[in-house]
This record gives sequence, C-alpha cells and structure tokens, in this order.
Amino acid sequence: MSLKPINTPMKLNCRCGVDMHAHVIPGEFPRYLGGATPSGWPSMAPADACHRHVMIDGKNYRTVSDKCWTTARRLADFEAMGIGLQAISPMPELLSYWLPPAVGVQLVRYLNDQIAAMVAESGGRLMGLGAVPLQDMDLAIKELHYLKHDLKFAGVEIGTNINGLVIGDPQFDPFFEACEALDLAVFVHALRPAGMGRLVGPPALQQVLAYPTDVGLAAASVLTSNLITRRPKLRLAFSHGGGTLAMLLPRLEQAMAVFPGLRERVTRSPTAQARELFYDTLVFDAPTLQHLVQTFGASQLMIGTDYPFNFHDSHPVARIEAAGFDAAVVDQLVQGNAQRYLKI
Repeated sequence: MSLKPINTPMKLNCRCGVDMHAHVIPGEFPRYLGGATPSGWPSMAPADACHRHVMIDGKNYRTVSDKCWTTARRLADFEAMGIGLQAISPMPELLSYWLPPAVGVQLVRYLNDQIAAMVAESGGRLMGLGAVPLQDMDLAIKELHYLKHDLKFAGVEIGTNINGLVIGDPQFDPFFEACEALDLAVFVHALRPAGMGRLVGPPALQQVLAYPTDVGLAAASVLTSNLITRRPKLRLAFSHGGGTLAMLLPRLEQAMAVFPGLRERVTRSPTAQARELFYDTLVFDAPTLQHLVQTFGASQLMIGTDYPFNFHDSHPVARIEAAGFDAAVVDQLVQGNAQRYLKI
C-alpha cells in the first residue's frame, strides 16, 4: 500500500476522533556528534521484548513501550480508542531546554526527523508537532522554518516554562510572532513543574498533581501578558484541560476590579482571552469536562490522551460521549475543534 505524503492527513468522514496530545520517543538515540557526551543527552537501554528504559545521566527517567516509536503498534490501538488521526509530539522531557544551544539543536532535529518518519509511515493517520531549542531564539525560529517548510508539520510543542521562565514572558515574543507568521499551531505541555518540593508521595505525583499546576500558571501568564490579544491569529493549546486555569479565572476577574495595577496591565477580560485559547480534554472526569466546556466554550476543547504512556485516556471518545453533551458539542470535541486547530 502506498503512503500518503507526510503533509496530507487523512480526510475524516466518520466520528473518528482527532487526538492532539500524544507522544513519541525514538527507539534509539544517536551518539552526540561532538566530544564527550554532554550531561542531559538521552539514551535507550533494553528492558524486555516490548519496553526500553529512557536513560538520562545514567538514571532511568521512564520505562516506555515500543508504541512510542513503532508506527504499526500505535495505529493498532486507534480503533479501540475511537481515534482516526493523531498529532504526535516528543515526550516533553526531550525538549531539553537545559542543554547548551548547539547541543539542543542536534537533539531536536533528530526528534523532528524521527516524527516525520513515523508520519510518513502512517498512511495519513499521524501529524507532526515538532520541537525547537527555545533556549536560543535564533535557533528556535530557524527550526520552526524547518518544521513548516521541510517537514510540513502542523505545529510545534513547547514546555510551560523554559528553564524556569514562563512562556508569557516578553522574551518569547519573537518566537510567537514567528509561529503566527508561519501559521503553526502551538501545543503547550507541562515540563519540570514548579512546586515539586511540596508533594508528598512517589515521583509519579509530578504528572498527577504538579503538571496541571504548571499548565495553569503558564496559561495565566499568556492572559496577563496580553499575548493572545497581541497575536490574535496565534493558535495556542494547553494540555491537561488547561490545568488549574479554569479555577484561576474567577480570581483573575475579581482581581481586575480590585487591583488598579492589574487593570492597567491586562487590556482585556481574562475570561474573554481564555475563550480564544484551546485545551485538551484530558481530565478523566465528566463534571470537570462539563465545567471546562462551560468556562472555555464548546469550540475550544479537543481530545487529548497522553498516549502511549500508562497514565493516558484509553477511551477518550467514549468518555466525551458519556458526559451528557448534545451531538453537536460531541462532534466539536471529538474532531471539529482539532481540525480547526490543526488546519486539517
């Protein structure tokens, strides 16, 4: 069977879902093209027939299955999930903003080429969201052009913060300006979140509790910096249902009435701005999903699964259908909004 070009996703004429939050890890990483291997450069170690350990600085960061890098294994799960099309992006830790820029650009170029290979193998059922070395603005924008013009990707994944600097900081304005000019969607995922020292329990609580907090703070920084007002054509989406943002919005609105300094800085209602952003549905709970639709609008929510990690939503379409929405809203959440966000 011939493969579609990598820039031609399948046309969806069914209720098949579009998953815009799913991750890739290459089956192998190349040796560093330089001298001594720098700190933070990842590698793979065998675990069993279907799993490998992602090794960073000699430690097992995560044990993952071959669904992370084997296209056929990934596609085999689509029918049970109700998924027809999936946008794939790197495991966030691989964004590697802490690497020196000349090192980081080598790693993200390898990741982007690996994603492109999987997209080409998929028969139009995968789309690419690439990575850029945001620790260096010039290199990041150069890689954006590679994603757009060479790989024909739909967008780019970024972390909620870049070495502790939140994405709403004016320092990143040139990057968002370039994304808008290139018409690339931006997907924001939690990365090395704040507040880890406040968690009591096993390391997995980073994903469970700290990720949504960092996503909420990143989304709030977009509102308080007026980014979406200054870049009205920017298509910006947040993982994990926008994290804590829906709970923060009423506080922001009340604060606008109380604090003159905030009124002077924020030029538009935070809630109005928030309803121009996109969010995934990865909240694992019908009442929470209903609240997000009420808060952000039915036009702004899209399927997100966090596939193929253990902590993912294995039945995202069924979960939306069971939440009590009418058929039109279900269609929006299952595929329509993602088609608009990804420009399918």
